Amino acid sequence: MSTATPGLTRVPSGTSRSALAALLLPVKPLTPHCSVTQAGEHFLDPANTALLSLPIVDAGRVLGCITRHELMLRVYMQPYGRELHGRRAVTTIMDARPLTLSLNTTIEAAGQLIGQNLRRPITEDFVLLDDTGRYAGMGIVLDVLNALETKVSHNTQELEQAYRRLKASQHRLVQSEKLATLGQLVAGLAHEINTPLGYVQNNLGMTRDLLTPALSMLQAGAQVLDAALAGDAEELDQGLQRLADARNDCDPDQFADLIALLDDSLHGVAQIGDLVGNLKDFSRVDSAHSEGVDLHGLIDSALRIGGHLLKKRNVQVQCRYGEVPSLRCAPAQINQVLLNLIGNAAQAIEHDQGLLSIRTQSLGGYAMVAVQDNGRGIAAEVLPRIFEPFFTTKPVGQGTGLGLSICQQIVQAHGGRIAATSTPGVGTRFVVALPIARDTAVAR
Repeated sequence: MSTATPGLTRVPSGTSRSALAALLLPVKPLTPHCSVTQAGEHFLDPANTALLSLPIVDAGRVLGCITRHELMLRVYMQPYGRELHGRRAVTTIMDARPLTLSLNTTIEAAGQLIGQNLRRPITEDFVLLDDTGRYAGMGIVLDVLNALETKVSHNTQELEQAYRRLKASQHRLVQSEKLATLGQLVAGLAHEINTPLGYVQNNLGMTRDLLTPALSMLQAGAQVLDAALAGDAEELDQGLQRLADARNDCDPDQFADLIALLDDSLHGVAQIGDLVGNLKDFSRVDSAHSEGVDLHGLIDSALRIGGHLLKKRNVQVQCRYGEVPSLRCAPAQINQVLLNLIGNAAQAIEHDQGLLSIRTQSLGGYAMVAVQDNGRGIAAEVLPRIFEPFFTTKPVGQGTGLGLSICQQIVQAHGGRIAATSTPGVGTRFVVALPIARDTAVAR
C-alpha cells in the first residue's frame, strides 16, 4: 500500500528538459491494492491539498487516476457509500484513461491537449511520463494555464516591441521616400526658385542705378539749402552748380518704372517664400494630425512643388474643386501622397498634349480626390501589383518601388482608401478617399 508524500516540491526549471517538466510534482502514486478508504485518506493529507486527482501506478505503469470529484459522487455522497466501496480496491472506481503527457511536451501543446480532453469544470490533474513512458509525477492544470498566461504576456510584450520597431522603421521609410522624391525634384525646384530670384536681383540692380543720381541730387539740394540759410553766397553758387549737374544726370522719367520694379521684386520674393513654405511643409517629419486642414490647399501646394515636372512636359492642369469640408489629417503625409500621384502622372505622359485633371467632391462621408492623366496607362497584368512594396516598372535608378506602397499606407493609416483604374494608351485614374470628421459631416 502506498503512502502520501510528506510534501509536494516542483522540479527546478533549471534541471528540466522542457517548460512542462518545470511544473512536475513528484507525487508518490497509489498502488492497485490501495483501498477506496485509503485513497480518501491520502486526499486528506495536507501534502496533497493542491491535487484534484491521485495516480494509480503498478511497477512504473500508470493504471489510472482517482479524483476527489469521483470519490465524493460515488462514495461519500451516496447512502452507505463507504460501506459499499470503502474496502474495495481503488481500481474499481478509478478513471482508466487519465490524461497523460510526456515531460518533453511543450506548454503550448499541453494547453491544447488539456483543452481537448479535460471536462469542464476541471475535476482532475494530468499525469507526466518520462521518455520510456513510465510514471514521473503529476501536473496541475492551473499551473499550465498560468504558464501559458506568462508566455502569452511575454509574447505580447515582444510583439509590442516589434510593432514599435516596425512603426519606427515605417516612419523612417516614409521619410526616406519623401527625401528621395525631393532629390528627384531638386533640379526643377532650383529652377523654380532661380527664376524669380534672377529678376529680383536684376530689378534691385536697376533700382540702385536709378537711386544713385537721385541721391547725388538730394545731397546737392541739401548743400544749397544750408548755404542759403547761412547766407554764404560763394557756397550757394557752388551748391547751385552741383545741383544743376546732378539734375542733368538724373532722368525723372525713369522713376516712373521704379514702382513697377519694386512690385515685380515683391512678387518674386513672394513666389520664393511660397515655394520654400511648401517645401518646408512637405518635408516635415511630424506626423501629428491637425484639425481644419484645407484639402484644396494641399493640392495647390503639391502642384506648386511638382509644377516644374508638368511644365517640362507641357502638361495642362485642370482643377475642378467641389464642396469638401476641412479634414483632420497629417498635412505633410497627405501632401506626400498628392505629390507622388502628380509626379507619376507627369512621368506617364510622353506626348505634347498632356492633361492632368484633379477633381474633388464629398461622397458617403469621404472626401474624394481623383487624379487622372492621359498618359501611357498601366497594363492589366501590372495594375494589381502597383501598391506592392518595391514593385516598379521604371528603369533601374528611376524608381524605388515604394512610392505607391507608402501612399497606400498613409491613406489607410488615415482610415481611407486608394484605388486605381487604367487603360493602356488612354491614361490612368487614381482615386483617394479620406474620411470626413463625423461632426463636420453632420454640420454640413
